[in-house]
Amino acid sequence: MKTKRLIRTGIAVIILAGLGIWINSRWDAWFRNPEEPPYAPLKEPGRIMLTFGDKDQLSRNINWQCDSTVADSSFAELADTLAKDTMRVAAQGEIFQSRSGKAAYYVARLRNLKPDCYYSYRVCTNGIYSEWHNFRTHNLSTKKDFSFIYTGDVQDTINGVANQYLKTALAQHPQTEFFVFGGDLTERPIDAYWQETFDGLDSIRQHYPVLNVTGNHEYLKYVIRKLEKRYSLVFSYFLDSMIGENQVYTLKYNNMQFFLLDSNRELPYLWTQRQWLKEELEKSDAQWKIVVLHHPLYSIKGKHNNMMQRTMFNSLIQKYHVDLVLQGHEHAYARMTMHDENGKATTPVYTVSHCSPKSYRIDFDGRFDKFGIESRFYQYVRAHGDTLSVNAYRFPSGELYDSLDIVKNASGTSIIDNGKNIPEYLEFKSNGSEKDCRYMKRINKYKSFTQTQKNG
Repeated sequence: MKTKRLIRTGIAVIILAGLGIWINSRWDAWFRNPEEPPYAPLKEPGRIMLTFGDKDQLSRNINWQCDSTVADSSFAELADTLAKDTMRVAAQGEIFQSRSGKAAYYVARLRNLKPDCYYSYRVCTNGIYSEWHNFRTHNLSTKKDFSFIYTGDVQDTINGVANQYLKTALAQHPQTEFFVFGGDLTERPIDAYWQETFDGLDSIRQHYPVLNVTGNHEYLKYVIRKLEKRYSLVFSYFLDSMIGENQVYTLKYNNMQFFLLDSNRELPYLWTQRQWLKEELEKSDAQWKIVVLHHPLYSIKGKHNNMMQRTMFNSLIQKYHVDLVLQGHEHAYARMTMHDENGKATTPVYTVSHCSPKSYRIDFDGRFDKFGIESRFYQYVRAHGDTLSVNAYRFPSGELYDSLDIVKNASGTSIIDNGKNIPEYLEFKSNGSEKDCRYMKRINKYKSFTQTQKNG
């Protein structure tokens, strides 16, 4: 008996020691927050961000920062360039105190705007005006084509290249009406990285409405993660749409509706979001339904990753016929199309992309139609008639990487795969380590598999 007890005790000690070593190795990744260096607030209005509002699809919010005290005399000056009317819209201000500084954040909510109209605006705090910027509201006709650009994680390094890449994408697709990001737009919740985020979006964020969901890098890491309020003060549509502490938002844009989720939260929060998503999908009569969240519901880094998010949301996404699910987090490109009981490709279509300097090793799950590694990708999504075209491109070359059309007509929904013959980018430079060698074997195995598939 003593021998058995000693063996059991020894096994328990070994397990506990192994668990302790593993937890210690992961501690920084789970709980360590980088220090935020002290910073001074802006002395004149800056970090201007144009976003959508919460009242209707023509609502817009203008957000900016200035000084460290709220000035009552803050406003946006808005000019209808055709009617030559100018009006002032009072701004609401709020102080946010971070770990190493504080600043005043403002939002001017623009309502009752005209469709298909050019506006110019500038903002003012303490009698100091910004430069003039402009934007255009969209045509409300459901027959009018429109498009947007999407990418996942940006989280650029200081003095990074995201701004150059995004402006190149916009130049390639000048009909773009707004930008959507899949979270981790900021590397970490510290002021220096927030500045890099604004720099990365410069000349875009002032003129094109920006939609962004929360990513894990926007959170402070604790046992229960914490999202600083400055995130919502920057993306101010959340101020009016969030449910409790859940950053959720829906936008109807012509015949398309977006549903933004916060996939970073713990189970009770995800359950609340599930209820919200169910109610919003039940009410939706949009021709095109798009869900945006950070964590891929079907992970490309392991079949069992993100199971909690998939359990909470995926059944609703499929039940209510969501067309497109835009995701990030896993720093590669992937596209997966669902199939009905007869094997016919149908919606939803799940995609992953990113614009980060970091690339991750992935699994090559046979459920997916296409992968891309060690590169940056964005998608240009265009609604035209009965078709939603989803084309993926590589940064910065603008080379077409993937393409499909979702078609809805009297015959039902069908998928036209225009990208199956576009070669996959699967180049990887191994440093000779055991981990890299294993990954190279995985890549080569996938290449062999796809070649066999092509050869029939």
